[in-house]
Amino acid sequence: MKKNQFWQYLVSAIAITLLLPSLASAHTGVGDSGGYWQGLVHPFSGLDHILAMVAVGLWAAQIGGKALWVVPSAFMLAMAGSSVAGYFGLPLPGVEQGILASDFILGLLLLFAARLPLAISTGIVASLAIFHGYAHGAEMPATASGLSYGFGFIISTATLHLAGIGLGLTIVGEASPLENRYQPKLKTLLFRFGGGAVILGAVYVSVAG
Repeated sequence: MKKNQFWQYLVSAIAITLLLPSLASAHTGVGDSGGYWQGLVHPFSGLDHILAMVAVGLWAAQIGGKALWVVPSAFMLAMAGSSVAGYFGLPLPGVEQGILASDFILGLLLLFAARLPLAISTGIVASLAIFHGYAHGAEMPATASGLSYGFGFIISTATLHLAGIGLGLTIVGEASPLENRYQPKLKTLLFRFGGGAVILGAVYVSVAG
């Protein structure tokens, strides 16, 4: 996929995301489409959520191959499943700590340019997604429809993953002004900078919180 095509798809996805609740409201007469907007906004309610979801996309792009779609999909599926547990109040200790830990773990994976087997990479992101999904479900407004709310935060999560993937593909496809033999090292260095930025963001969240 060319970079220009990717960004066109990303802009289209965001536009559709914003348009969907308006279409639903027109058909149902419900102003908030049963909680869609609340779910859509929730992943953006904390920097810790944003960092993790963008980092997942960035790491998937760094790994490449099937991981480009398998890793983000695993995150979203695990997140959706654990949101049900959060909604029904099933016990899960250390949710906030788990969310913050996910930022540090994903940041370190990028920082050390970790290229793990697909099954292990998928297992890592799925495990980390459990904490994010639980928080989404536990904080769902009582008046919201579970399906609408869940659809909203899944769309937002997918958009953040796409942003990370887009950034990663831009790094992978970027031509270096240096000799060709230096290009892989430069691209790895850019991914490492991304991991460092995620870790610094997590440090800020831990201090500010």
